[in-house]
Amino acid sequence: MIRIILFLFLIGVVALGAAVIADQTGDVTLSWNAWRVDTSLPVLALALLVVVCASMLVWAIIRGFLRAPERLRKMSRERRQAKGRNAITQGLIAIGTGDHFAARRHADVAKRIAQHDPLAMLLHAQTAQLHGDSEGAQRAFHAMAERKDTRLLGLRGLFVEAQRRDDAYSAVALAEEALKTAPASAWASHAVLGFRCSKGDWDGALKILENNLAAGLIDPAPYKRHRGVLLTARALDLETSERDKSRTSAMEAVKLAPTLVPAATLAAKFLSENNQTRRAMQAIEAAWIAQPHPDLADAYAHVRLGDSALNRLSRVEKLAAKTPGHIEGALAVARAAIDAGEFARAREALAPFIETPTQRVAILMAELERAARPGMDGGWVCVRALAAGVAGQRTSRCVSVADAGGGASVRESAGARGRDCGRARAAGSAGCDICGSAAAARNDAG
Repeated sequence: MIRIILFLFLIGVVALGAAVIADQTGDVTLSWNAWRVDTSLPVLALALLVVVCASMLVWAIIRGFLRAPERLRKMSRERRQAKGRNAITQGLIAIGTGDHFAARRHADVAKRIAQHDPLAMLLHAQTAQLHGDSEGAQRAFHAMAERKDTRLLGLRGLFVEAQRRDDAYSAVALAEEALKTAPASAWASHAVLGFRCSKGDWDGALKILENNLAAGLIDPAPYKRHRGVLLTARALDLETSERDKSRTSAMEAVKLAPTLVPAATLAAKFLSENNQTRRAMQAIEAAWIAQPHPDLADAYAHVRLGDSALNRLSRVEKLAAKTPGHIEGALAVARAAIDAGEFARAREALAPFIETPTQRVAILMAELERAARPGMDGGWVCVRALAAGVAGQRTSRCVSVADAGGGASVRESAGARGRDCGRARAAGSAGCDICGSAAAARNDAG
């Protein structure tokens, strides 16, 4: 718009000047040695305009001739660049489709035409990888790593090659170097974090996590959770050697991740040792409501040292009541009831899960009957199960639990189709002591 206004303004000025000159009267005489020219002012002005235009045209022609070689060189360079870009594009497409022969051909063209182009260098490296030429790929990535603009990409390629060689130390060293070059590099941060966790360097891992937060690689919510996990791991490692540092880490971890089971159990242990029973119970309850877990139930049962088995049973029942109907609560109550000798209460807790019992339920049922009948050498428990490979077909199977040095060994034998009650029967009996199931009797042969 501004250019249009300026053009119109100039046309107006020229027109105004021409009008002013045309209105002028009189003659103009030009004399130079023997030459003499007599003319009017308008004619002189027109002659000067023609001379100026002719001079500009001649200069433009001369300038065009002078700049022709440069333009030709530029056009040639642009054609080479276009050819190189096309070779790079086709090469990358060939790599994507797995055509390593075409990739090699286009990579050679790109290297010849655009040797120092970052994409050409990348194409050459990836082509070498596609051909299985590890040494060639490493040379290409090394060349990229020596350049400032492609350093991070080169380090990434060398990192991948080190991983393929199972050279963990070289891979980590390259990742650490990349992290120095670009602190916001996600792949380098992840690699270094994983390595430090595998070596138990929790302080180093926490530092990397802090850098990730500062670089915007992780949001605050997952950061808190991850930090809680790392602090818990550090606390567990230091539990026997540095108790104070372990306690501090555990308490911070349970604040950051209150639903993390190991953090809650360890924090509760330290709080219990410090006679802060109520705080310990609150920590376990918060984690239990989010995710019932047997470790939480065990920690809750023993949160107060010196309590009787009945006291522990009462406490576990309160914990299980916070998640009604959950199998972990029932198993915890059954476990505590067996320890307290309350076998009827244990059977009541397990009753809803007898119809389709899990392995833990079956083992606990057997342990219950063995504890309730001390004279039995082993407990045989009848449970329902689906026939292998036959949908909807029910069979009975027996799980034998025999005492083995304080533990339990499990032996399963498939039985015939029939009904069962999920209760224990004495070894050698003709059928289940409760329901008399013939299927249970046939399982004796197992």
